[in-house]
Amino acid sequence: MQMTPPAAARRTSFNPHTPSRGFVSLVGAGPGDPDLLTVKGFRVIQQADVVVYDRLVSADILALASDKAEMIYVGKKLDYHCVPQAQINQILVDKALEGKRVVRLKGGDSFIFGRGGEELETLVEQNIRFEVVPGITAAAGATAYAGIPLTHRDHAQAVQFITGHVQKDGQEIDWSSVAQSNSTLVFYMGLKQSGYIADKLITHGLDEQMPCAIIENGTRREQRVFRCPLNQLAQIAQQAQSPALIVVGSVTSLHEKLNWFE
Repeated sequence: MQMTPPAAARRTSFNPHTPSRGFVSLVGAGPGDPDLLTVKGFRVIQQADVVVYDRLVSADILALASDKAEMIYVGKKLDYHCVPQAQINQILVDKALEGKRVVRLKGGDSFIFGRGGEELETLVEQNIRFEVVPGITAAAGATAYAGIPLTHRDHAQAVQFITGHVQKDGQEIDWSSVAQSNSTLVFYMGLKQSGYIADKLITHGLDEQMPCAIIENGTRREQRVFRCPLNQLAQIAQQAQSPALIVVGSVTSLHEKLNWFE
């Protein structure tokens, strides 16, 4: 991918007031399409001495880094963590203490189910300077490319982002509140738990015929969208592969009308 920032961005690529050494930039790479990377994300990746990156960051975005940059893969997928979180935190600390400009590169947005806050807490404890460069979160990007508005005056006035993973310390989602919220529900990392999610929502009062969508590889060329009623979610989920988002709500019925990308 060849990406040229606006002229204003090129003029301000060096800012003498911004720390340039011994500094960590937490960067959200967006949901998949490399063109959704922010201009600031583009700039700090190019200036990085070290890039610590996750599994879902595209090769096109990684190619923006300098040939001299040290590239450290710390990707995770369900039931397998290449590098434990504590070790990732330590890598960031160690590289920053070496005086390096470090980019911690994550898919989507680092503050939405990305553990970005946990990593920054470690940096604070070690008195290491940092900045946060937001990214387009998967829920916003994938649904936009699928023609599914998260809110719509005729369908939903609110949206909830929910993790499909088991909660820390075994805490359970307040399913009654979620099911009766009249919101669009977006489940991250919920493909494996799709049957459990559907059962809980139906048990707590959500219509079993509520329209749903699964968006696989959102915003990427290979994006696929599966639609079904809630009571068929587990069955349809078997056809999809990670990374995928589950969207529950009547807004998903607009996919056929507003689908522009596929």
